[in-house]
Amino acid sequence: MTHNDDVDWDSWPVADYLAENYRDLHPSDAAVITHHSAFYRRLPRGGVERAVEFGAGPNLYPLILASGACRRIDAVETGASNVAYLERQLMCTPEASWLPFHALCRELNPQVPPTLAASLAGVSVVHTDVRELEPGHYGLASMHFVAEGATEDYAEFAEFCGMFVRSVAPGGYLVAAFMENMPTYRIGPATRWPGCPVGPDSVTEVFAPLTEELAVTRIDADTTLPDYGDTGMVLLTARASRAARTRS
Repeated sequence: MTHNDDVDWDSWPVADYLAENYRDLHPSDAAVITHHSAFYRRLPRGGVERAVEFGAGPNLYPLILASGACRRIDAVETGASNVAYLERQLMCTPEASWLPFHALCRELNPQVPPTLAASLAGVSVVHTDVRELEPGHYGLASMHFVAEGATEDYAEFAEFCGMFVRSVAPGGYLVAAFMENMPTYRIGPATRWPGCPVGPDSVTEVFAPLTEELAVTRIDADTTLPDYGDTGMVLLTARASRAARTRS
C-alpha cells in the first residue's frame, strides 16, 4: 500500500497532467465550476480575508473560483514542479488555455474579477506540505482531487480530510471535489500515482462529524477525459463545526 510519504511529489508530471486534463474545458470541469459557483455566490464579494487552496497542484480554476469571495488565497503545494508552474502563471501572463475556465467562472459568478490576471492577483504560492499548516488560520479552504490522490490508505485519506477541515477557523467555509472510486493510476506514458477509492457515503462519513451544513453530491464520469478508472466526482460544501472545535 502506497502512502503519501512514499511518493516523489517533486516529480509530478505537470505537462502530461495538463495535457490530459486542462488544456480544454471538459464537461466535468464545467459541472464542478457550476456547483462551486452556486456556493461562492452566497458569499459577499471579498468577504473572506484569507483562503487556502489545500494542495493546489497546477490547477488554476479553483483559484479563479475563490477570487470573488476571497481577498487573499494561499496556494499551498509541496511538489516542486507544481510550484514552479504556479509561480510562472502568476509572474507571467497565464496560459491562454485557462481563459475559458475564467470566462465560465465569471459568467456564473459576476463577483469573479473581469480578467484572468486580476482573478489571480490575490494568490500567493506557498511551497510547503499541507500537514504543516497552522490550524484555524483561514476563513475558507478549498481542495480539489488531493486527499484521495495522495495515498492508497483510507485512514490517511481521512487524516488529510481532517487537516483540511482544521485549516479553517470554527465556522469557516469548505468546498471540495474528489475523484469517485479512483484507483491507482497513470499519467503520461509511465508515471504511477496513488488513489484511494471513495464515494459520497465515505466522504460523508469522514466529514459529518467535523462539519455543519454539509452537502455532498456527485457527477458521472466524463468520457472526454482519459479513463483513469474513476466513476465520476464527489462534490462537497460545508462549514467547519463550531461545536466539535469547542470540545477538542
